Amino acid sequence: MKFKSTALLLACGLFGTVLPICARGAAQKDYLSALEADKIRDAETSNERIRLFLTFAEDRLKKFQYELEHPSSNHHGEMLNALLNAYVGCVDDAADNIQIGIEKQEDIRKGVDLMASRSKEFLPVLQKYSANGPELEVYKDNLDDAIEGTQDAMKDAEKAKKKVSPPPIRRKH
Repeated sequence: MKFKSTALLLACGLFGTVLPICARGAAQKDYLSALEADKIRDAETSNERIRLFLTFAEDRLKKFQYELEHPSSNHHGEMLNALLNAYVGCVDDAADNIQIGIEKQEDIRKGVDLMASRSKEFLPVLQKYSANGPELEVYKDNLDDAIEGTQDAMKDAEKAKKKVSPPPIRRKH
């Protein structure tokens, strides 16, 4: 059995064969659409990537709220959990881009400020569902992760504000 698994993984990797088993593993980590991924790739600055990731996070959060209010399919629970996972992924990637911007000594004040303000907007929405959300047992673990990820992002943004120096002040002579 071990040999068959290794052979299958090798075939997927070496020959680029798109087997259903390989595609399933890749799809679980892919929470951006092709268009969204292109926008991130095309963004020239960390500020722009941070803004995009936070926009995508907001989109996932709104879809989560809509799905709770208008359950539509047999896979309702899977959809709720996937949206929360995608939300957390976007917030985490935005936070990662803050760290990258700091390391590259980029001017990321706008991105840091945006992260601080948006995470403060997102947190009460998540906490509202944590307190008394419909069907809470279906998505509670992922909701807890989303709250924790948002709180971490908020803390990271506050720390980053201290690391990112203000612009130089030009004095008139």
